[in-house]
Amino acid sequence: MLWFYRLLFVPALLILAPGYLLRMRRRGGYRSNFSHRFGGHPKLPPKKKDRPRVWLQAVSVGEMLAIGPILEGLRRDEVDVYLTATTSTGFRVANDRYAGLAIGIGYFPIDWWPFMARAWRRLAPDVVVLTEGERWPEFLRQAANRNVPVICVNARLSDRSYSRLKRLRPVANLMFDGVTRLLPASAGDEARFRELGVPSDRMTTTGNIKLDVRIPRLDEAERTRLRREMGLPDGLVLLGSSTWEGEEQALVAALQSVRFAGLACSLLLVPRHAERRIDIERLLAAARLRVHFRSRGAAPGEVDVAVGDTTGELRKITQLADVVFVGKSLPPHTEGQTPVEAAALEKPILFGPGMGNFRVIAQDLVSRGAAVGVANPAALATVVEELLRQPEKRRVLAAAAAKWHVENTGAVERTLTVIREEIARRR
Repeated sequence: MLWFYRLLFVPALLILAPGYLLRMRRRGGYRSNFSHRFGGHPKLPPKKKDRPRVWLQAVSVGEMLAIGPILEGLRRDEVDVYLTATTSTGFRVANDRYAGLAIGIGYFPIDWWPFMARAWRRLAPDVVVLTEGERWPEFLRQAANRNVPVICVNARLSDRSYSRLKRLRPVANLMFDGVTRLLPASAGDEARFRELGVPSDRMTTTGNIKLDVRIPRLDEAERTRLRREMGLPDGLVLLGSSTWEGEEQALVAALQSVRFAGLACSLLLVPRHAERRIDIERLLAAARLRVHFRSRGAAPGEVDVAVGDTTGELRKITQLADVVFVGKSLPPHTEGQTPVEAAALEKPILFGPGMGNFRVIAQDLVSRGAAVGVANPAALATVVEELLRQPEKRRVLAAAAAKWHVENTGAVERTLTVIREEIARRR
């Protein structure tokens, strides 16, 4: 099966390359260190005695933010970490936050035999840690050829991935056979992996490391300054967190409905992909709303809508919100973005029916009175107005979200325990 994958990889890459290159151009930041994609990582210093080397791969911003405590734990254990990302935004966050915690930071190579083999020769890790859905067949084969253990942490399966892999069992085998330890993010994920053929003795459900998020809190002066920089006037703030196409329009409609009802409210939008700023600007201009984009510096005055189109600031911006809507959850979107940061920051949370990637978390939040589900844009406007009119209801939701978050921590330490076990075996 692997040889079939290797033969098909090049024509598939050529077919898909134009779309990926266009996306990379829109997002920007990919020109730097582009040779890493072909395994051209810098040659690392010789390994130090009794200091194992770990290759840690985190895809983008969310995963990169989540692995901070793991990096800190490995640093305390005197483990050298080479950190890779897939996206330019993830790479930027890695450099901004973890330069002192890693011996090097690079891009994950394209999963083709020559490129992967070249990267493996240069990096020569003793243990590999992959986050969430990162299970590349050629990468796993290179690890097996070198007898290097591969640990998949925070392992999840979206509804779509699970459905596909059930129909394509040979592909599932290719993606899981090379994994030494699989650490599912939930019991539900573990059951899905087991159904796809992953042996129980290779799995340990450690929980979702994103629930262990630690967010520095802004003090009153910092919140006031950030609010002024973004152009937000006095009054309530509705946040659209990691929104996707169509959801900004729904939030604008909710804002207009709330204002028509006589409530003083502003809208904060943080799109999942900042390169959509042109489309968002057109939408807001058509609605005749005053708008300011965070990437353009401090706002010159008060606005109706502030757009957080910068990288790595969602956690800070969320602290300005009175109500948070979690994006990628209104139809036709079905996968959802994470509500964890909003819960950790004690915010009333709303999301649509499409929370497939966070299905268990979303269900748990709703069942514990820590979040409210809305079926469509009209329901979103209704619930937003209801919450903004009732500060006590917001307080109850926020307290339940904070309680849920506290009671669901501990995944990082359980994950570190497994990583330490594999490092000890490798030694």
